[in-house]
Amino acid sequence: MSLVLLGTQGCHLCDEAREVILSLAGKIPHDVFEQDIAEKESLVDAFGTRIPVLMEENSGQCLDWPFNAEDVWRWLQQLPAPSL
Repeated sequence: MSLVLLGTQGCHLCDEAREVILSLAGKIPHDVFEQDIAEKESLVDAFGTRIPVLMEENSGQCLDWPFNAEDVWRWLQQLPAPSL
């Protein structure tokens, strides 16, 4: 399972969300990638007014800002288990 932090450059809330994710480094068993929504018009259309957003790549489920480490933990626990 991979997580994607959707945001863009110059977004102070995105910087704060990145810090929350970094605080969980090594504690959550997921790869986390960052995606700048400015690179794809479809992402700007879908997330332009919502960023930062943490998205589970396979299911597309999202956790919208604001969130803290505890919120991320709770969200991860309710995600569906990956299918084999």
